[in-house]
Amino acid sequence: MAQTYDFIIVGAGSAGCVLADKLTANGRYKVLLIEAGGTDRRFWVKIPVGYGFTFSDPEVNWRYSAAPDPGLNGREAYWPRGKVLGGSSSINAMAYVRGLPHDFDDWEAAGATGWGWENVRRSYQALETNDEWHEGRCRLRGSGPVRVTDLSARMHPFARNFLAGAQEMGWPFLQDMNARAEAGANTLPGEGMGYVRSTVKDGRRWSSADAFLRPALRRGNLTVVSGALVEKVLTSGGRATGVAYRVKGQPEVAQAGREVILSAGAVNSPQLLQLSGIGPAALLQRHGIAVKHDLPQVGQGLQDHLAVSHFFWANTATLNDRLGSFAGQMKAGLQYVMTHKGPLSVPVNQCSGFVRTKGAALPDVQVYCNPASYSTRANGKPQIDKGNGFLLCVQPSRPTSRGQITIQSADPAQAPRIEPNSLSTDEDKATAVRASHLLQALVQAPAIQAVTRERRVPDILEMDDAALLENFRERSGSVFHATCTCRMGRDAAGSVLDARLRVHGVAGLRVIDASSFPNVTSGNTNAPTMMLAARGAELVLEDNKKSPLAAE
Repeated sequence: MAQTYDFIIVGAGSAGCVLADKLTANGRYKVLLIEAGGTDRRFWVKIPVGYGFTFSDPEVNWRYSAAPDPGLNGREAYWPRGKVLGGSSSINAMAYVRGLPHDFDDWEAAGATGWGWENVRRSYQALETNDEWHEGRCRLRGSGPVRVTDLSARMHPFARNFLAGAQEMGWPFLQDMNARAEAGANTLPGEGMGYVRSTVKDGRRWSSADAFLRPALRRGNLTVVSGALVEKVLTSGGRATGVAYRVKGQPEVAQAGREVILSAGAVNSPQLLQLSGIGPAALLQRHGIAVKHDLPQVGQGLQDHLAVSHFFWANTATLNDRLGSFAGQMKAGLQYVMTHKGPLSVPVNQCSGFVRTKGAALPDVQVYCNPASYSTRANGKPQIDKGNGFLLCVQPSRPTSRGQITIQSADPAQAPRIEPNSLSTDEDKATAVRASHLLQALVQAPAIQAVTRERRVPDILEMDDAALLENFRERSGSVFHATCTCRMGRDAAGSVLDARLRVHGVAGLRVIDASSFPNVTSGNTNAPTMMLAARGAELVLEDNKKSPLAAE
C-alpha cells in the first residue's frame, strides 16, 4: 500500500534540501524527499578543491552531454549535474554570488510578481551567515544556515595581480561581490572585482545538504529515499496526487495529500513533467505518452552562461608551483588532512566581478581570474600544468538566446536532449565580441603584463572582431548555469509556472529550482537557487495554511 505524505519533494539538490528543511520545521507536515543519487559523505565532495575530481565522477554526477550546437560550430558540450545529496551544490565551485539587482527586477517585469530585488534581498539576508576576516580576526555577519566565507587570506598571493590589473582597468575593488561598491558616483551596484566568497566552512564544502538537510533529518516528519529514480508524477482530475519511482529496480508509489514539488533541476524537472504527460502535446504524442495537460513551454526557454578562457605562462609562482607536481600535491594533501588549511582548502576560482563592456548601461560581463593553469585529461580528471600559469576568463552575463530540453523517449532512464541554441541572437554575438575586447584590454593592463612570461596559443591579442567571434564559437564552454526551462511568467502561453511557482493548469504541483527562473541571473546560480527555494517554501506554507488536507 502506498505511503501518503503531505508534501513530496523530487530532488535533494540545492533547492530540494532547502524545501525539506522549511516544510518540516513546524512539525505539522509529513514530507518525503526523493533523490536519485546517494551519499555526499565523500572526500572529493567535501574538500574544496575536489570539484575537479567530481566533475566527471558517475557516482555523483549525471554527466550529461548537449546536442551538437550550431552556435558553437557543432560542438557537443559536457553538462555535469549533481546526482548526490546536495545536488550540484555538492559538486560545484562553491562561488556564492547573489546576482545583480536588475536581474530580479527583470524577473518581476517578466511576470514573476513579488520577485523584485527588494524582496529577494531580504530573503538572501535571512539565508546567510557571512564569515569575514579583518586583521587576522574572524567576525560573523548574519545568522542564516548558509555559511558564506571570505577566503581571501588563504588565497594564493598571485591573485593580488588580478586585482591590481582590475584597478588599472578602472574597476573598483569589491570587498564583497554581493555588496554595493564603495566607489564614485559612476559605479553601479555590484560593479567591480574582488575575491570570490565561497560556501565553505572550516575548510570544508558547505553544501545545501549541510546547511539544510542535516538539520531537517533530526525531525521525525522527514523521510528521505536516496538511490531512487522518479519515473512520473501521478495525476487525477487535473491534480497531482503522487509519484511513481523505482528503487533498486523495484517500483514504488507515494501519495501526496497536499502537493508534489519538483526540485530536480533545469534538466530533470522539465524531463519529468514531460514523462508525466505535462508538456508540449506533439512531443508527448510522438513518444507515446498520454497527454494529461498540454503545456507548450515545458522544457522551453533554456538559458546558460558561456565563457571563454585564455591561459598564460607566468614569470613568478602561481598555484601550479604548489600543485603541479606529485610531491607538491602530497604535501598539500597532508597539510589539508592535518589542518584543513592550505591550497586544497580554497576553490581555484579566486577572483571575479561584474563589469561593463563598451557602451553597456549595466554590468553585462562577469570576469574570472584564477592563479593556476590546467587541462582536462581524457578521463575527465584535471591536470595542473607543471609550469607556472594563470587563467583569464570572460562570461557574457545576460544572454538572450534560448534553447530547450526535450525527452527522447518514454524511458525515464534515457537522458533528455539538451539543445542550448547558443549565440543564436545578434545581441549575443555582439556581446561575445565586446567581452573579448574587454579581455584583450585586461591582458594588456600593466599589472598583468608584469607577471606574464608568455601568452599561450591562441593569442587573443592577435584577433580582430571576426576572429574573436570565431574564437568564442570554437572555444567557449558552459559554466554550468542551466536555468529557465520551467520558468515563471504571466500565463501558460509564455511560461510554465505562475509567480507562486505553481504549474499552470495542474493543481497541487509546483516546480521550485533553477528551472523556475524567468531568465538567468548575471552570475553563478547556486545562491539564487537556494534563495528561490526559501521564498518558494514560504509560498507553499502560506497556500497550505488554511487547507484542511493533511496526511494521516
